[in-house]
Amino acid sequence: MIALIVITLLCFCSLHPTFGQDCPGRQELHGSLKQVQKLLSAHEATYMQSLRNLKKKINLLQSSAGKQSTRATNSTCAKLDVPINGRKLGKSHSVGHEVHVLCDPGYELVGSESRFCQESLSWSGHQATCRDINECASSPCLNAGTCVDEVNQFSCICAKGWTGATCQSPLPTFFVTMTNTSAATSPATAAAVTLPAATTGPFVRPSRCSIIQGTTHCTCEAGYTISGRDSNTCTDIDECELFHNGQAGKLCLHSCVNTAGGYRCTCPVGYNGTRDGRSCKDIDECATRQNNCTKDQMCINTYGGFQCVRVDCPKIPHATYVKTSPMRCERNPCPLDNKACSQTPNSFSYHYLAVVSNLSAPRVMFRVSALRPIGDTLRFSLLGGRLTRRHFTVQRSDRLTGQLMLVSPVQGPATLEADVEMSELERRVQLGRYITKVTMFVSQYEF
Repeated sequence: MIALIVITLLCFCSLHPTFGQDCPGRQELHGSLKQVQKLLSAHEATYMQSLRNLKKKINLLQSSAGKQSTRATNSTCAKLDVPINGRKLGKSHSVGHEVHVLCDPGYELVGSESRFCQESLSWSGHQATCRDINECASSPCLNAGTCVDEVNQFSCICAKGWTGATCQSPLPTFFVTMTNTSAATSPATAAAVTLPAATTGPFVRPSRCSIIQGTTHCTCEAGYTISGRDSNTCTDIDECELFHNGQAGKLCLHSCVNTAGGYRCTCPVGYNGTRDGRSCKDIDECATRQNNCTKDQMCINTYGGFQCVRVDCPKIPHATYVKTSPMRCERNPCPLDNKACSQTPNSFSYHYLAVVSNLSAPRVMFRVSALRPIGDTLRFSLLGGRLTRRHFTVQRSDRLTGQLMLVSPVQGPATLEADVEMSELERRVQLGRYITKVTMFVSQYEF
């Protein structure tokens, strides 16, 4: 507007010189024109900068609209391959959804068991594979047997003189020793003779000899053998010592006592002998009332004994628990404004297991499942420190079930504890927590 007034005045003064006395001087007009030129240049620069900013905003809007359009058409993570010798649980690949990988029996999982689709349209965790479990790693074949690894099982090639699934049983052997001596009788004659025993006693018997074609053949009763060069004397065979080649290689499951011409097996306290005379069977002290548990305790039968346990509900800040069954405690309803209470476990359940010493592993010990899940996701985890994780791990067996696995054999006697947590979630928001406390009593015996 100022520039327009200055230019109009300049033109008017040039066309009507009679008004020169009222017109500004030429130098003054030139100064005004320079100011106007500077003002126009400043306005032009501001306009150009605003135009550039506007173009940038338009480009950003176009780019954002393109990304949203691409995401709308492909808002899922890439399809995950099903591992060989395994299976995949969960069909949705949308953001926030989980998939789980399980391996077939005889295979162990390597990688991430559970993966979820992230906002970046990439999967969390690592690619899972199923690796064959080497059942021969624990050397299950006894007495120099050779182990052959197979899918979810193994077989043993036994050394000479041994048989059984793990080469644990000796093959029956007849002990007959013959000693030849010269005789004065004719080769054509044959006669039976009984030679006198050098000594007597339950562990020493006289031999039975016969002369056939001039040669003396001596044999012993079952359970005896000719000792040394003296063919007249039969000495008791110590079967317990002869077959003492490892726990499973013994004639007896527990203890062997040598007797004259044979042997007998004994069992430890807490066991009865079986009909075959070699094995032992656990006595259920709880069922037969051979225990000293009080009324407020529960009797748990173990291999070779029993345990008296008492379940008391835990005391946790901000929450109170009541016993709803002998093995379960549930949390009382939380006030609406008590967020700390709502974060505590909804329930505790208690379970007790009795196992033998050196139980083969890996092995499923316990399963936890949800009958009527509330949310869209279930998660299973193992609580506890290094000692617990040394012996146990938690794996998912299907979408609604988790299983507690024993990962290594345990030498008894021992008592191990493991806490399995099952969490319910809805769109990754926790709805509830449920704790299963498992106590495992390991016997000192392997039977």
